[in-house]
Amino acid sequence: MSSASENNGRAWEVESKEAKRLLAEDQYDDCTACRVTGSAAFIGLGVYSYYTGMSNLQKQERTVMQSATKYKMGSRRLGIATISATLVGMGIYRAFN
Repeated sequence: MSSASENNGRAWEVESKEAKRLLAEDQYDDCTACRVTGSAAFIGLGVYSYYTGMSNLQKQERTVMQSATKYKMGSRRLGIATISATLVGMGIYRAFN
């Protein structure tokens, strides 16, 4: 029974040095249009989430301030800004890497 499990583990091993070299050299590279589209989507989503989040927060400010929660305007603004900055950062990273 143990020989069957050993064979399954070895079935995916690459034996040839040439095959190992080719696998090491093989790298996936996106086309320019894919990078531009992906980075624009992330940056656009970050800008949109900031704009709508801050707009909705401003509309609900009175309700938030009257609520019994400990998370008032400052922490909510920080959350929106953090999420938005993360999305924009992901878009910039996508553009250059």
